[in-house]
Amino acid sequence: LKAQSASLCASSSFRCAVPVTMAFVELFGEKILTKDGEKDTKEVLAGKTHVMIYFSAHWCPPCRGYTPALSEAYGKSSKAGSEVAVIFVSSDRDQASFDEYWGSMSFWALPYSAREQKDKLSEKFGVRGIPTLVLLDGEGNLKEGNIRGKHDEYL
Repeated sequence: LKAQSASLCASSSFRCAVPVTMAFVELFGEKILTKDGEKDTKEVLAGKTHVMIYFSAHWCPPCRGYTPALSEAYGKSSKAGSEVAVIFVSSDRDQASFDEYWGSMSFWALPYSAREQKDKLSEKFGVRGIPTLVLLDGEGNLKEGNIRGKHDEYL
């Protein structure tokens, strides 16, 4: 079956989701926190055309200003969850702050306990300040380093 999958993936007429979703697992780990609890990253991000990574924190005044606009736009988008996903990556100082802040958001999150993964993501995408909204394509490739304020173009 593995050899058969590999040959199908090589075919230009067959879109192979396995390498795509594995790229997201490498970025985010095995689980994404949804409003229905933790789900497999592969399942949650399969078939997305864009994934936005939202680096933010409750203690950051500019973040608290931008988060409601992003959350409202995502909540109203017909593409939310089906074609486009936003993943909140927290710089909050503790689980309680994360829980309170994420509770106000309409999108998914990297589990707060995944601190090592958060550090890897920040380093990989050169995040030096927050809020930062990184845009990836559906294969996990960087499209733009910070689209803060331009999220409506993709929602």
